[in-house]
Amino acid sequence: MACLPLPFFCFLLFVKRTFSEHRKSRHNPQQQIQRQTENMSTPSEPATSSNGIRVVGDEDKGLHRTQTGVTMSPELFEKLYLTPKVPHVGNNNRRFANPTALGFVGFVISTFTFSIVCMGWGGASGFSPVVGIFFFVGPVLLLFAMVFEWIMGNFFPMMVMGLFAVFWLSFGMLQLPTLQLAAPYATEADPTGLASREYNAVIGLYLIVWGFALFTFFIFTCKINAVFAAIFLLVSIGAWVLSGAYFRASVGDFDGAGKLQKGGGALLFIVALLGWYMCFIIMAGEMRITLSLPVGDLSHLWPKTDVELAVVEEREHRE
Repeated sequence: MACLPLPFFCFLLFVKRTFSEHRKSRHNPQQQIQRQTENMSTPSEPATSSNGIRVVGDEDKGLHRTQTGVTMSPELFEKLYLTPKVPHVGNNNRRFANPTALGFVGFVISTFTFSIVCMGWGGASGFSPVVGIFFFVGPVLLLFAMVFEWIMGNFFPMMVMGLFAVFWLSFGMLQLPTLQLAAPYATEADPTGLASREYNAVIGLYLIVWGFALFTFFIFTCKINAVFAAIFLLVSIGAWVLSGAYFRASVGDFDGAGKLQKGGGALLFIVALLGWYMCFIIMAGEMRITLSLPVGDLSHLWPKTDVELAVVEEREHRE
């Protein structure tokens, strides 16, 4: 533990302390009753300012007041947290800030940079100058978001954050020239081994596997909204297109590889735009900015869980 960086060590202490307090509060009925009493409020009519302008109330934003605080409708919960509202989520979404937007910021900045370089904008080539996006920007924010999604009980966002975090970390290893990962394939004609058939074929297979993993996630995003589903569908196709670029390079067709690389970069550029769109919507919702930007809700195509949620919430209130 002594070899851990100080910020990460402090973060682990914070997580440990948070869970300790949570366990104590669960086993202290008197504290629970006191908290419920403090949070108790009654429904109120929409307020009107002195100049006659109607103030938007919580109900207009999808929030509903109960005897123990403020609850979200399942539709608003899915829009902000990108996961269905299920009974085992608990009340951590009321105690902690929504980490989903933080993970989106890390993902989008890394994806934007990666896609633009792939397309060669401004004559850009190679990822060595921006290798930090693979180790610090994307993975750090995604890992922090993943941990707090796990604490809050948001299963699917936790899986998404973890998936993209390890992808950027593993793909970033390929971009570090100091590691000389292609050295075992070096020949007199190709001293670095980067143009060898074997090296490029291995990376091509690696990206095919990632494409299938991402496509599996796409299937489950079809339960949330169309924008989130489009992100995973396009990023899956983008991984397969980039895989094709490496396979073309493995047979010496570098012109074809360059075209496929630009095509994959274009797909990922669209993914980054959709990611910014979702991030903006989530941040606007958390900042209580009334917007009606469409996301293509797909939850209505699946069986409703509102009845089950109502039963569980009523039981929690009685306890």
